[in-house]
Amino acid sequence: MEIKLLNCVALLDDMPEEGLRRGEMGAFVEVYEPDAVEVEFVDWNGQTYAMLAIPVDRLRIVERPARAA
Repeated sequence: MEIKLLNCVALLDDMPEEGLRRGEMGAFVEVYEPDAVEVEFVDWNGQTYAMLAIPVDRLRIVERPARAA
């Protein structure tokens, strides 16, 4: 996985200890070592509800669909 700051990512599995569920989306805000990143999760009002370091193998990058010409 190529890690770029502010990429949108989704959780691949539940993290009940953090109150997060599979599929929740956040953004990379910091890279820690080659195998973990800080991810910020915000609600529809822009309020952060979780920010934590997560191993990259528990995330997938959410790609934007290509625009029609």
